[in-house]
Formats: sequence, C-alpha cells, structure tokens
Amino acid sequence: MFGSLYFDANLLYYAYMDSKEDNILEGLGKKLRAAREKAGLTQTELAKKAEINANYYAVVERGEGNLSYEKLQRILKVLKIKSLDVS
Repeated sequence: MFGSLYFDANLLYYAYMDSKEDNILEGLGKKLRAAREKAGLTQTELAKKAEINANYYAVVERGEGNLSYEKLQRILKVLKIKSLDVS
C-alpha cells in the first residue's frame, strides 16, 4: 500500500510536469507564429532561411516540438528579434 501511494504520487508529478512543459511549448509556438506572420514569411520560407526542416518548424509552431537553443537562435535571427522578446 505504501509503495502504491508513492507510485501514484510520481504519476501525478509526471503528468503535471508534462502538462507544464506542453503549455510552455504551445506558448512559444504561438509567439513564433505571430512573429513569423508579422515578418510576412511562410513557414517554409522561415525554415529555409533558418536552415531547419519546414515540417519540423511546423511542429514547433503547433507546440508539439521542443527546439534546441541553437535552432531557436537561428529562427530568432531570421525574425530579427531578441530571445527575450519571445519569453
């Protein structure tokens, strides 16, 4: 019984952490989409200029993919915005 309580608490913790991470990724994706649209670029154009896969970039905009710092910096350079502007 004691072990099952610990196990259940871990499941709750991991569910919370996954949910929190999802919200962060979704928020970043929305901000990147808004910045891209403001810049007048399509997803494909931005991806090409940032030298990343266009399908991968679409996944990021939907909040389903986690960007590396390097790729985020390339995207921000293309969009001509600072890191703090998307946080």
